Amino acid sequence: MPMFAAFSIAAALAVAPAATPAAAAIPPDTLEQRVAACLACHSVKERGDAYFPRIAGKPAGYLYNQLRNFRDGRRHYPMMTYMVAHLPDDYLREIADYFAAQHPPYAAAAAGSGASATAAQLARGQTLARQGDAAQKIPACVSCHGAALTGVEPAIPGLLGLPSDYINAQFGNWKNHSRRATAPDCMADIAARLSDADVAAVSAWLSKQPPDAAARPAAGLPAALPMVCGSAPAVATGGAK
Repeated sequence: MPMFAAFSIAAALAVAPAATPAAAAIPPDTLEQRVAACLACHSVKERGDAYFPRIAGKPAGYLYNQLRNFRDGRRHYPMMTYMVAHLPDDYLREIADYFAAQHPPYAAAAAGSGASATAAQLARGQTLARQGDAAQKIPACVSCHGAALTGVEPAIPGLLGLPSDYINAQFGNWKNHSRRATAPDCMADIAARLSDADVAAVSAWLSKQPPDAAARPAAGLPAALPMVCGSAPAVATGGAK
């Protein structure tokens, strides 16, 4: 072979683009692929932390409401707003349904969650969660979130498996009106009635309750909600546990 021919072949091989590996192929257009960005913060296997709560297994109606709240300006977190700003309602429902169907085991509780609470604080937190405070017109958490505090279909979330810092932060958001829901906003009304000490007490007690991955949101409540909530207008009652 002439020398110039060999050089030409070598030069051509040197500049020829490498074959595209199979791994670089366009990923399948599935919902699992589309929610990959969500999982960067809300991994279905995590318990959650002060900033990114576990959303797996929450009622689909609740998750859908929160996605709309971020999109429509009732909740404020730039990353969430950016991700959902241009998504239509049907797409948000698909995302909500996906995460509602996930029920992985809970990771271990974060060290220090509620650890500084005294026995008196925990007792007060349990009272608020189980009985409420009639004098302050504060309903018990169980009267809305279910006897097991695992939430109620279709739109009331469970309260277990969340760190005390996250629960505290959400009460603070309601008190500061940086978190809102469809009017009448019952949680904003309840937060306004709770003192800072009571917020700390109920947050600490809730964070110490062991979540059960086998538990599911209740189908209904034994009695009507203690107050009108715009984000949960249709909750089944009449003996449901």
